[in-house]
Amino acid sequence: MVMKLAFQPEADSLTVAAGEFKAKCLKLMDEALEKQQPVTVTKRGKIVGQFVPVPVEQKPFYSVIGRSPGIKILGDIISPLPQEWTLPEWAWEKPEKPAKKAHKKK
Repeated sequence: MVMKLAFQPEADSLTVAAGEFKAKCLKLMDEALEKQQPVTVTKRGKIVGQFVPVPVEQKPFYSVIGRSPGIKILGDIISPLPQEWTLPEWAWEKPEKPAKKAHKKK
């Protein structure tokens, strides 16, 4: 009588010993996600688990322009303004500092 494992690792999966997986798990998970390749973990030659990365969905590109409802662009928003803008005089004046209060020692 021949017994077969219920789960056989896929041909393209990476097989790693449990001790190595424990030492390098974060790196192996990043690698598995990047390559979209499962990682099979073994302990003394027997399969104890498998890490299968979630398939990465490619999100379609959406332009930022026109995403806000109710906003309309009127006129040319790219060319420079027709006149030079300057700050009013009061904006250049330094604000007065409040007087410091003397602390009483108790």
